[in-house]
Amino acid sequence: MKQYLEAGKIVRTHGVRGELVMEVWADSPEFVAKVKELYFDEGGQHPAGLKSSRPHKGRLLLTLAGVDTVEQGDRLRGRVLYLNRDDVALPEGRYFLEDLIGLRAVDGNTGREYGRIAEVITAPANNVYRIVDGEGRDYLYPAVEQMIKRTDIPGGVIELLPIPGIFDGEGEEA
Repeated sequence: MKQYLEAGKIVRTHGVRGELVMEVWADSPEFVAKVKELYFDEGGQHPAGLKSSRPHKGRLLLTLAGVDTVEQGDRLRGRVLYLNRDDVALPEGRYFLEDLIGLRAVDGNTGREYGRIAEVITAPANNVYRIVDGEGRDYLYPAVEQMIKRTDIPGGVIELLPIPGIFDGEGEEA
């Protein structure tokens, strides 16, 4: 598991004092606003110097140490910021999407293996898992609580409770 996860990307400046607008790639701007530090790299070697953050119109406004002008802020446009997973507490039953990628997807009642989660597609109603079987066929599986028996990140498996038809067909060729 990666220690540092993508939190979002700096998309532009806000105002004239170097405040930055970050497009958030997590559940919500409020979630990322609780983090005490962000980093400019996946290894956490370069702290961004987070002074303050606040949600604003579905994004996050950031103030970073040493960024006091629009020109300084513009130089950071397009940079990805990371968070340290140790800095956040996820509620019971919630996971980082990245940790779900690669899990073996099995039937929670029969043990039948369907494949591995290749992608988590975020959607307004609920996320969707793209599961790829050993022959390269894709299946889309709704990530709703009633259709998931158990998620075991350390064990590398997710137990599903599929409705008829999801895995019965041939799937779609990748």
